[in-house]
Amino acid sequence: MISSAGQRYLDEAQLFGIKLGLDNMKGMLASLGQPQEKFSAIQVAGTNGKGSVSAMLERIFWLNGYKTGLYTSPHLVEVRERIRVNGWMIPEDTFCRLLLDLKKREKKLKKTGQVTGALTFFEILTLCAFEYFSQEKVDLAMVEVGLGGRFDATNVITPELSVITSVSYDHQQYLGYTLTKIASEKAGIIKKGIPCLAGVRNNTVLKVIEKKCRERGAPLIRAFSQGRKLTYRSTPDGYQFTYKTPSATYHFKPSLPGLHQGENAAIAIAASETLREQGYQLKKDKIVEAIETVNWPGRLEIISRVPLIILDGGHNEDGARAVSDYVREKIGQPLILVFAIMKDKDIEKVAGKLFPLASRIILTRPPLDRAARPEDIAQRLKKFSPLFFLEDDVPSALRLALTLSSGKVPVLVAGSLFLVGEAKKFFAGLNSEAQLACL
Repeated sequence: MISSAGQRYLDEAQLFGIKLGLDNMKGMLASLGQPQEKFSAIQVAGTNGKGSVSAMLERIFWLNGYKTGLYTSPHLVEVRERIRVNGWMIPEDTFCRLLLDLKKREKKLKKTGQVTGALTFFEILTLCAFEYFSQEKVDLAMVEVGLGGRFDATNVITPELSVITSVSYDHQQYLGYTLTKIASEKAGIIKKGIPCLAGVRNNTVLKVIEKKCRERGAPLIRAFSQGRKLTYRSTPDGYQFTYKTPSATYHFKPSLPGLHQGENAAIAIAASETLREQGYQLKKDKIVEAIETVNWPGRLEIISRVPLIILDGGHNEDGARAVSDYVREKIGQPLILVFAIMKDKDIEKVAGKLFPLASRIILTRPPLDRAARPEDIAQRLKKFSPLFFLEDDVPSALRLALTLSSGKVPVLVAGSLFLVGEAKKFFAGLNSEAQLACL
């Protein structure tokens, strides 16, 4: 458990929500002695896929003998999940020590004007990650952008490589309401002279990234052109991919389910090749092994076979489409959907992809102010279904789903990573498939 003082510091920071800007980060980093300058990094932005790509890259470099850091968000169960070295969460005592040190520094810097207002939850965790990676002397850290790019708290690093996985609609209230504006925000991570790898295919988005790369003299690598091609074939238990690059051909079957994970894997491979050209020693067989063994919970995660239970935290239209495509091809039958979503998301578009998959829909909410109330979701989405089951808490929703399933009908828990986190806590208390089937 985090100390009460450390937990209180984080709890208070959550009250301040999202605040885009880098001044407070720069002030705090100066006080810490610029820890972000003491380790190499890959910075990964994108609407979807950035967490999966970051996890794949971490696994690739770790299997090749490098000491790795991984900073991602959000967490599912435990906040320390966000900060890892060599795959291990930051230790509780270290995390508490860093939190309390940051609290003291913040208080001091407020008096001198180097910090204005309060640090946000994400800023605090980003500072913890950078200080921890510095202290641990990691060889390479994979740093996932939290929101956008240009003013994200992570955008104080000068990485070895900038990666933009995808650009689509999400967080429009912060990033803009057109793909051009959203792409411009994400392209804000592109640094002078630093290579940028783009996994995007949309020409409008590519033009924005190309323009930013020209302005900053940053070489642009495209994961799906310039002699790079991804193909696949469907198998009974997944997909087999082939990714051809100018230097090699990779055959792999990702451990993470879904067609979209093949694209994420290709992006991770292209990033690895780019870093290999910069001097990193990376073996092809270890790259493939990493893709085929990486673990990234909450992304089409199958936690039970009898009954079949799938958890996915996709919370925008493209994320929901990936889930829909997988369920239609690989499950092939109506399922029971447990659904929750945050109020600031495009509820209709996400539901439009997920609800047609279900024979029965249970609406619920995780214990967050941001979460939409089940009755509000039902009112907004009644055009999709004449009947919903409403449950005020996630455990009740999951118990109902298991009862309706009778151990036979598949269950999909989807719409929010916060929902998935609550589901993982619930299912952690059930230690066997027999218990699941008997509920």
